[in-house]
Amino acid sequence: MKEEYLVEMKNINKNFGAVKALKGVDFIVKKREVVGLLGDNGAGKSTLIKILCGVLKADSGEIFFNNKELSISSPYQAREKGIETVHQELSLVNTMTIARNMFLGKEPIRKVGFFSFLDKETMNREARKVIGDVGIKVRSPDEYVSILSGGERQAIAIGRAMYFDAKLLILDEPLRALSVKEQKNVLDHVNQVRDQGISVIFISHNVYHAYSVTDRFVLLNKGEKQGEILKEDSTPEEIAEFVSSGEKLSKIV
Repeated sequence: MKEEYLVEMKNINKNFGAVKALKGVDFIVKKREVVGLLGDNGAGKSTLIKILCGVLKADSGEIFFNNKELSISSPYQAREKGIETVHQELSLVNTMTIARNMFLGKEPIRKVGFFSFLDKETMNREARKVIGDVGIKVRSPDEYVSILSGGERQAIAIGRAMYFDAKLLILDEPLRALSVKEQKNVLDHVNQVRDQGISVIFISHNVYHAYSVTDRFVLLNKGEKQGEILKEDSTPEEIAEFVSSGEKLSKIV
């Protein structure tokens, strides 16, 4: 039922010159669902997501968000709609504090007469709450992001999405270059996000990373959707074989 859909992308096409990056791709995300978007390098995963979060514009196709047609032209507009994207390398700005990163683009303002100032007190207070919620051990929200490990950065970025009541969280290769312990922590945060009612798109080329938290897998290969499958209907080894072979899957709704 479409009432269950948070995202519906229909017949999405995108070309870069003579290269057909996406060929009529259909993609849905249900409410309170974690979808694993899988495919080898060049499969079209990043292109599809960049269209959804406003970085790129599709050549043709339709996008619906909460059953309303979605038209966005920038990541800022996507965030305003409740779509948060967490990149492994680009989620946070190293030269800014944790608090500044938390409110980047949504900074609270305090007015004094005719002048407006950043409300640093509010930023630090709220950032401290998020730090506590995601279990990061730092002395102060005034510390710079550059001191954080990869897993801590991911946790802060996910915490930011939770704080601003995102409806959809897009995780682009979130476990790359993390230790085993950090990977587990990030996966725990994904479960926490879903428990709060936020849908998640988990982009990866590694089935084993996503398998523990994913409800359904969608496979792309060379710009085409190869099919989708519920986690409960297949093992990670079988899904990994489909990814590597590029074979089509029968669709399971």
